[in-house]
Amino acid sequence: VVLLALAVVVKAESPYRFFDWNVTYGDIFPLGVRQQGILINGQFPGPDIYSVTNDNLIINVQNNLDEPFLLSWNGLQQRRNSYEDGVYGTTCPIPPGKNFTYILQVKDQIGSFFYFPSLAFHKAAGGFGGIRVLSRPRIPVPFPDPADDFTLLIGDWFKNDHRQLKAMLDGGHKLPFPDGILINGHGPNGASFTVEQGKTYRFRISNVGLQNSLNFRIQGHKMKLVEVEGTHTVQTIYESLDVHVGQSYSVLVTMDQAAQDFYIVASTRFTDNILSTTATLHYSNSNKAVSGPIPAGPTDQIDWSLNQARSIRTNLTASGPRPNPQGSYHYGLINITRTIKLVSSAAQVNGKQRYAVNSVSFVPTDTPLKLADYFKIGGVFRVGSIPDNPNGQNMYLDTSVMGADYRAFVEIVFENHENIVQTWHIDGYAFWVVGMNGGVWTPNSREEYNLRDAVSRSTTQVYPKSWTAIYMALDNVGMWNVRSEFWARQYLGQQFYLRVYTPVNSLRDEYLIPKNALLCGRAQGRSTRPL
Repeated sequence: VVLLALAVVVKAESPYRFFDWNVTYGDIFPLGVRQQGILINGQFPGPDIYSVTNDNLIINVQNNLDEPFLLSWNGLQQRRNSYEDGVYGTTCPIPPGKNFTYILQVKDQIGSFFYFPSLAFHKAAGGFGGIRVLSRPRIPVPFPDPADDFTLLIGDWFKNDHRQLKAMLDGGHKLPFPDGILINGHGPNGASFTVEQGKTYRFRISNVGLQNSLNFRIQGHKMKLVEVEGTHTVQTIYESLDVHVGQSYSVLVTMDQAAQDFYIVASTRFTDNILSTTATLHYSNSNKAVSGPIPAGPTDQIDWSLNQARSIRTNLTASGPRPNPQGSYHYGLINITRTIKLVSSAAQVNGKQRYAVNSVSFVPTDTPLKLADYFKIGGVFRVGSIPDNPNGQNMYLDTSVMGADYRAFVEIVFENHENIVQTWHIDGYAFWVVGMNGGVWTPNSREEYNLRDAVSRSTTQVYPKSWTAIYMALDNVGMWNVRSEFWARQYLGQQFYLRVYTPVNSLRDEYLIPKNALLCGRAQGRSTRPL
């Protein structure tokens, strides 16, 4: 008698992780003076989010500030679900004294990211924290498990209250130079990380600041880069690493020095006045405090930074969130269906400082664009209100929305005619950074592209008087924010929305509006779906 066992494969739902966050004001002293910070569960910075690929994150946010509030999730792609993106173009603000529950899924993602408050100028008061998405247990990771895993949130900081900074911008003025640099909410010598000699640790470094590129380094130790915003990288060794505003990196550091304490340093790049701060790397068996001069880093060398950026490449043989190798998607062999050229600019409009993309300086409307699109509310925005290429017009104000077709494969060129380093982020997507160089981009610049192992990420820098080119597969339907990560510029108009559209109404392409979606502006009084 032969007994045949019937194998029944049951597809289990991905795990759920629940978070309950209370957002309040509280006194903080990051640079030695009392400030009003934004705390999450009493913490500044906020708590880390720990998750695994495909986890469902249920994050209940209680807004106990005296003004509307939203959180956004830098680098999380919100697959088919831009309603949860947490920027004003997609999501109604949480009113004071009310709550909203975000329902997110880290679908097909791994890596290091962060969250931040997206409204007003709240980011200057805190409310940010780290996000880590680990690989599923059976997916191979291209390095051994570290002894521990640390989040380092670095960024420039003002002693001014966030309301004062916002008032400066609303009055048409530029912001002053920042007052200092923070590491995990602390000023010089405030943060400490305890390690054991001989072991290897993972450091997830995110620049959560407002405008400045920072160089990161650890005294006496080398860093092995292993991941950038969800992509396992070629494991290159660096003595220091440029982390531009809005970017995230993950490095391995082996504690191979004599037992003592060492400086961890973050300092500004490309600024006349160099700001720096330190934290402490503490060997657990150390009886010697940090000593010697703080290790110097690069300051204004553009070529140094450019060459480092070009050296960051995808590990083609490593698995990503799925078991297949990252190099199995041959982006360099796909035909480009559209080229978009985005040029940033700064000018005065009606006597006030503004910033623009392709001459259009974004102004928000009374209704989130995604809700206006869903409810078919006319007069809120116009698709095509920002051109694909600069047209030489003087700067003007508009609610800029660019239309794009679902499943198109586009080339986007960011061109920077100014004397500062700029950083650009696209919500809902990761893209391949195929090229960057000085001067003006031309079609012949494509000869310089890396079409084999360019790094895939969601935030890229554009050097002064230079260009950066990316390839992006438009495989995520929704309304997606494209923005400068130089936060004053974003606030004063250097952003727009990319409406990735399909005429097919299918849950395969886009989820329905969340049942608990907040409704505001001209969407108020309408209904979502029955609870």
